[in-house]
Amino acid sequence: MKWTISQIQKHRNKDFLIDEIVRMDAIKETDPTIREVSPIQLTGRADISATRVTFHIRIEGHLILPCSRTLVDVNYPIDVETTETFMLNSHDYEADEEVYQVTGDVLDLEPIIREILLLEVPMQVFCDDGAGQEGAPQSGKDWEVIEEQEKSEKLDPRLAGLAKFFEDSKDSSD
Repeated sequence: MKWTISQIQKHRNKDFLIDEIVRMDAIKETDPTIREVSPIQLTGRADISATRVTFHIRIEGHLILPCSRTLVDVNYPIDVETTETFMLNSHDYEADEEVYQVTGDVLDLEPIIREILLLEVPMQVFCDDGAGQEGAPQSGKDWEVIEEQEKSEKLDPRLAGLAKFFEDSKDSSD
């Protein structure tokens, strides 16, 4: 995702279409909660003028993140559309614009894509209930996970003596 300014300027009056798949494995070093990054699909176009290059890009892929409850892997989809502008010379820069300054002769889009992906990572992500069952323990010392139906059918052992009392009173009244 790097181009020299001369390569970009050759496409000034032509369509500059982007359709690339990039590996962004380096973001795992920046954010250790990201367990895996799929190949990222970048599609879009660039509008090129003498002083600026504006990219209209769609970023698609997925990240593998840990579930906040069970720590099992969760496939988190990424689908972002963004517009990023690069200034080719510094004297046209206006302070109120959100633009990137090209340093040297190379325009590098990869750090921008990395930043966008890092901003898409949620603070918490939860797995589906069905997928989380294999990762979450279902019982432990003095506890177990029960469904609502099981709870209504199960008799509390502390009340078992009371149930016997009512059975005995029914038998004696007959």
